[in-house]
Amino acid sequence: MDIMKKRWLILLASCFVTLCVGSLYAWSVFASPMAKYLSEITGKEVTSLAIVFTVANAVGPITMISGGFINDRIGPKWVLVVAGLLFGAGMIGSGFATSVPMLIAAYGLGVGLGCGMAYGTIVSNAVKFFPDKSGFAGGLTTACYGGSSIIIPIIANAMLTSMHVTKAFKILGVVMMVIIIGSAFVIEAAPADFMAGNAAGRGGASPAAKDMTWREMLRDSRFCLMLLTLTCGAFAGMMIISQASPIAQEMMGFTPADAAFTVSLLALFNMLGRLASGTLSDRLGAEGTMRLTFAVSIFAGILLFFCRDSTVPIFYIGLALAGFGFGSIMGIYPGFTAKTFGRKNNSVNYGIMFIGFALAGILGPMIMNLLKSATGRYQGAFLVAAALSVAGEILIALLVRKNQG
Repeated sequence: MDIMKKRWLILLASCFVTLCVGSLYAWSVFASPMAKYLSEITGKEVTSLAIVFTVANAVGPITMISGGFINDRIGPKWVLVVAGLLFGAGMIGSGFATSVPMLIAAYGLGVGLGCGMAYGTIVSNAVKFFPDKSGFAGGLTTACYGGSSIIIPIIANAMLTSMHVTKAFKILGVVMMVIIIGSAFVIEAAPADFMAGNAAGRGGASPAAKDMTWREMLRDSRFCLMLLTLTCGAFAGMMIISQASPIAQEMMGFTPADAAFTVSLLALFNMLGRLASGTLSDRLGAEGTMRLTFAVSIFAGILLFFCRDSTVPIFYIGLALAGFGFGSIMGIYPGFTAKTFGRKNNSVNYGIMFIGFALAGILGPMIMNLLKSATGRYQGAFLVAAALSVAGEILIALLVRKNQG
């Protein structure tokens, strides 16, 4: 098959993989029934399992970077096979967990490491296949990643009405392992000459940036600015996604079923943000698109700060905008990293850049829990998120100045 046609098949298989590993973001649906189960069998009250989600996001860059090194040398197929085994085993292992440490080991480490390895490999490889549409390729693959949180909560809630949460983990783990490994045998590495210009010549891509190694990237003054910008952009999303269901129930008085809808709403706009911004960044540039994105996120944080149980429409709007802003940043960054530091080493470079996302995954839930414990309310955390979005606008201005200088 002609490579220009085959790249679309590879992109489709890549979307199946990110759709599976994106189920990491459906954690809040499993958190409450799992906390209840662990409380029953241990005899100790388990009030929050946010640490599990935090660990899963914190360890992702480890395998993104290590998997990136391997991917650049032997291609994505076997990296994705290992990722599928890790991810599936982590989900299945979560079904056997009888304590919080066991759940951290299975879901936090197994699912987190498998997700990082698959996500980094898939997104970087897709961007290399589409130098003429890097924003689109990065946006679409990450959109499927975010879109998983629309599908999985619906499936999971249906499963949880008829079976125990541990059984749901086991079934989902087996199914996702099969899909990821099956897709791995369709996906191949982008040829070096294709990456260098074949597609770019046809698609009219902008001139490629110098291909920097990870060491050169770290010495570039733009790296720290970009990493911090990613942290600011992902903060609100990671904070809300980790506890979306409890926020809806405790802050707005929603039932568990209504709260599950908010998880899906958040995921929907997360996905739409990735699609819209990835494509828009190919036209307006990453910096201009991110400026719009941070403005949306600031407005979302302010709306959520003023929410009470009588302001349900405002809550939905704020949640949707927060999801859109988070998704937009995540859709832009794969192509943005490749355009700034070159495509050749993007598997490793984007893995290192993703440390900014991991920081948001640690700080977001942590700050929300601290403020909730101190004040008994969630609203203060949304104000912090808005302030960090303001910081993101400042960082973008500094990046533009660096690029012009």
